[in-house]
Amino acid sequence: MSATPNQNSINQLIAPEMDAVNLVIRQQLHSDVALVSQISEYIINAGGKRIRPVLVLLMANAYGYQGKYHYDLAAIVEFIHTATLLHDDVVDESSMRRGRQTANALFGNAASVLVGDFLYSRAFQMMVSINSMQIMQILADATNVIAEGEVLQLLNMHDPDVTEERYLEVIRCKTAKLFEAAAEIGALISGASPTQISAAGEYGRSLGTAFQLIDDVLDYSGKAEEIGKNVGDDLREGKPTLPLIFLMKNGSAEERALVKACIEEGDESKFDAILHAITQSGALAYTKTQADKAAEQAALAVQDLPDTPFKQALLDLASLAVNRNH
Repeated sequence: MSATPNQNSINQLIAPEMDAVNLVIRQQLHSDVALVSQISEYIINAGGKRIRPVLVLLMANAYGYQGKYHYDLAAIVEFIHTATLLHDDVVDESSMRRGRQTANALFGNAASVLVGDFLYSRAFQMMVSINSMQIMQILADATNVIAEGEVLQLLNMHDPDVTEERYLEVIRCKTAKLFEAAAEIGALISGASPTQISAAGEYGRSLGTAFQLIDDVLDYSGKAEEIGKNVGDDLREGKPTLPLIFLMKNGSAEERALVKACIEEGDESKFDAILHAITQSGALAYTKTQADKAAEQAALAVQDLPDTPFKQALLDLASLAVNRNH
């Protein structure tokens, strides 16, 4: 996210708590196997927006949580997310993430997959220590749905006939589900009612959807040095994301033929032609509009929260998710 007053205010609001989360992450990353610690440190230290752990902290505080378990939960969510990144980059054969070489490019595919497994299993060790079956269920279900989302995305690769509905299902599973779980456990640990936990989940799910759709826009309109990955990666990987799906549905016969060939072959050599067609067709504007709708849905889900700085931060986060350049 770009540094804005709202982003700064969120950072300042939870700075001491994020320090506590980072301490938990440092402690839990330790392994007697040096390569495990080395790769784990590398990927965690790459930075990133840390939106998922931030979401746990904000939601817990919005419901008045007074304990310290939310630090562990925030770290657990970040470990699950990091494990998915390690596995994702191997599957996608990505070479750059967050402005640095991916772990698989640096350490190899085998090591990345195995350390991803370590992070998953460490997350589950930490879940058990919290001793809440409800939290275990939410996070176990989320992890399983994320895995299903990865397989769904794999099935969609190089398929030019993917519909908007099929693609949104991938987003719900692969990206939005962990946002949903992060928000739910933040509310749950605070003693929120089932209705409130459900509303928190709706906020997270909608926020995650908005976030991913803006990532789709940035893959065609961003700058590599800002978004931290290679522009056009989705096209190279043969991923039919929403801008391409829109163009396949609304473009000219010539444009549809171009998109079809690029998706089927993962041909990024025609990126400039695709980008021109996407821009002219209104595909990016359409995708941005869908992201805005999801962000509005997120804001609506937390409207009944008490008026506190934490509620405002959740509203700011929804706005920031769709108004960023990386």
